[in-house]
Amino acid sequence: MIIFIAMVLVAGIVAYVILSTGSLLEIRSGNTGTQTIKEVSSGLKVSAIQGHNTLGLIDKIVILITPRAGSPNIDLNGVLIELSDSEQKNVLEYSSPYWVDGTTGLDNLFDADAFSSVSSQFGVIVLVDDDGSCNQSTPVINRGDSVMLALNTTAIFSGIAENVNIVGNVMPEEGAWSIIEFRTPSSFVNPILILQQD
Repeated sequence: MIIFIAMVLVAGIVAYVILSTGSLLEIRSGNTGTQTIKEVSSGLKVSAIQGHNTLGLIDKIVILITPRAGSPNIDLNGVLIELSDSEQKNVLEYSSPYWVDGTTGLDNLFDADAFSSVSSQFGVIVLVDDDGSCNQSTPVINRGDSVMLALNTTAIFSGIAENVNIVGNVMPEEGAWSIIEFRTPSSFVNPILILQQD
């Protein structure tokens, strides 16, 4: 009888350990799944990159971004842009003096006061922001918003010449990164160049 009771107790303890472990694994797998879905469905999407040609060099570029489908609000204060021309790499962050409201339209996009002369800074041109969340001090974008990140490539690379490979990333604090990857044309005919398009 004593042996039987001992076996029942041991079986009970083993069952408790197995159930506890299973419960813990279920919680962890649920958290991992949620985090993975959040990482994949959130972040920023690069829709297009345009460049401005002055005397055979691209002196400015704009990167059109929108939040991904399942993305929560994204604060551009926490976004970094990594950009490389294979000879040097630069990391840029948002600079609030170079915020421009373009929701009512701009005569010339590349004449906007959104291009910093500092190589480690980028500006923002707001194109669509129905709820007014993307302002100068707290540039937060959400579903339906569309903004351009403005980079002064003269300050970053002393301009970008013909046949140059540019690679990089737009990196929000949370969510998927967006890839920047283009090669400049072999000749610059027009003042405005489409460098990358989704």
